[in-house]
Amino acid sequence: MSQIPGKELNGTTARSQDLAPCTTCGRHFARDVLLRHDPICKKVFNKKRKPFNSLKQRLQGTDITTVKKQPPQKKQPVKKSNWRQYHEDFINTIRSAKQVTKALKEGRPLPPPPPPSINPDYIQCPHCSRRFNEAAAQRHIRFCEEQAAHRVAAKTTRKTSITCDYVNCVITLMGIMYSPADHQQGFIDTITILKV
Repeated sequence: MSQIPGKELNGTTARSQDLAPCTTCGRHFARDVLLRHDPICKKVFNKKRKPFNSLKQRLQGTDITTVKKQPPQKKQPVKKSNWRQYHEDFINTIRSAKQVTKALKEGRPLPPPPPPSINPDYIQCPHCSRRFNEAAAQRHIRFCEEQAAHRVAAKTTRKTSITCDYVNCVITLMGIMYSPADHQQGFIDTITILKV
């Protein structure tokens, strides 16, 4: 008798105990079924399946072109935080502020200000020696370089000339005209004119 009520053991279930495993997938089959299963199973398991592309199937037959995936952007390396230096600068600032407050209360002269802290992450401009973060430094250095070039060009184009007679004396220094009236009003500090 079978374990399921109402079902009796017949010849089909008696033969099912004569099962053999498939060499490819490991499932158990009757000997006559295994002969049909084995070549199909080898064919299926030896063939590598391509991953299904649902986007390609959805766009098939439409005018929309396929969108190529962009490679993931490389993450920029995270700079080490120098929090300890920031903390020390902050503590020193507070201490110097307390000394100033104490000096004001007692009526003493003010202590010298603390030296400015130099941020190692900042880049120094070679033209004006100011310091900037990376993004601002790129913009500023380009600008400052142009300004320095303009200043040098302006210095070479300015002319200095002196024209003098006994009545009027006009002096042109760096492109600016000065007359004796300007000298009398105090616009020119010192003018030395040598008679040749």
